[in-house]
Parts: sequence; structure tokens; C-alpha cells
Amino acid sequence: MKKHLIALQVYTVRDFAEQDFAGTMRKVKEMGYDGVELAGTYDMKAVEIKKILDEIGLELVSAHVNLNLIEDDAVLDDFAATGMKYIAIPWLTGPKNAEELKSTIERIQKAGERCKARGMQLLYHNHDFEFEKIDGRYILDAYYEEISPDLLQTELDVCWVNVGGEKPPVYIRKYSGRAPIVHLKDFTGQKSENMYGLIGGEEKKEDVSSKFEFRPVGYGLQDVPSIIAAGDDAGSEWFVVEQDSPTMNRTSMECAEMSIRYLKSFL
Repeated sequence: MKKHLIALQVYTVRDFAEQDFAGTMRKVKEMGYDGVELAGTYDMKAVEIKKILDEIGLELVSAHVNLNLIEDDAVLDDFAATGMKYIAIPWLTGPKNAEELKSTIERIQKAGERCKARGMQLLYHNHDFEFEKIDGRYILDAYYEEISPDLLQTELDVCWVNVGGEKPPVYIRKYSGRAPIVHLKDFTGQKSENMYGLIGGEEKKEDVSSKFEFRPVGYGLQDVPSIIAAGDDAGSEWFVVEQDSPTMNRTSMECAEMSIRYLKSFL
């Protein structure tokens, strides 16, 4: 039986990691995670984080790094020095028209070339707004169609694929051979204005019955076994658990443990 490698996006437990990064990572390892994906370096160099993770026995799978930082030689060289295989653009707002799309594609492509030159594969982590269309195609598809796979691969976030109107298993298989990491994210409710914890913005009061809410993997609307099967078919190497904010009256660490327990129950 295939061993599924499960990592945790550290953004999920950022409140604990900010207080005690090494201690939090030890607990993540004890939960049963095989690796982590970074979203920030907690006032450390990436190579310092890598040393901590090596001592604990967690693999540094990848990191979310804003595009402007990927364009900074010092930042990129620091991540490259860890031996990390993947680096991901976490999100880009826009583009709004064909001209902006062309410019964005050129910028991502150059970033992919910079990463490749340092031995890292650039990924793009989607939200739902990349499922808006310009000239009849999704912005996200345009990125992948116009940039070669050796410079850009997918990190499909199944929550946002779903919210964007597509079926996650179908969309993952669409990018078979180009989907090394799949983001496992569960949710309940409907698309709303307060979905983007990472991007920010104040939450507004809404009808509780339809309120969008992140959930531990296996506790929301997603058909997780079908998503895992699609990732297997697509050749995915890692499944990364991410929960933008804790829910169900649990702490972020408790939510992370609920997710891994659910996954280990059938993997």
C-alpha cells in the first residue's frame, strides 16, 4: 500500500509557532505529520529553520513566499540553501484584463527561472479568485498554459477550487504530472466576504446557517478520500493540511491534530 506523505502548513498553527517554534514543531511531529510547509520564517533564516526541523525529524517540503520576496536574491538564496525542493507563490490579486494577465505571466515565468536556477521548483497556490475568466479562460489555467511545467507547477488548494466552482478531484486530475503538492483544506458554508484570513479584512456579521467557516480536514463538505485518490492518480508527492483559522471551539493545534487523525484513519 502506498505511503501517503502528509505535511502541515505552519500558517495553520501560527499562533503557537510565534510563541515557540521548535516546541510547536515537536508537537506537530508527535501528531504524526511527516513534514511542514512554511509561510514565514519567524524572525529566523530559512536555513536555521531547516536545522530545527532536521533535529525534530520533519521534512521541509516547501514554503509560501510572496512573489516580491522571490525576486529578492538574498531571500531566494536563503531558501535554496535549505535544499528545499518546492517554493510557492501563495497568492496574487488580479489581473483584471488581458494586458495585466500578460504582464503577470511574464513576472511569474521570470520567478520560475530564478527558482530553477537555484534548484527549486516554483508552484502557484490558488485561491478562488483565479477562477475568474479573462478572454474565456480561468486566470489560473492561463498561468499553467502559458508557462512551461519546468518553470511552474500546481499547488491546488481544494477548498478554493471548490469555492471557485470546480470539482477538486476533476481539477487535480486535469493537471496530472504537474500536481506535486495538493493542499487539503475543508470548510462549511458558502462563499462570503470574510474568507481570506491570510489576506486580511474584518469579518462582517452574516446569516450563521450559510457562514463560510474553515474546518479540520474531514469535518466539512469536502470528499477527502476522492481528493486523495485524485492526487494519487495525478502523481502528487505530498498532501499539505491547511486551516486558515481554528473553529469548532478548538485551538489551532487541536484542529491540526483532528485533521491528521482523520487522514490516518483511512490512509
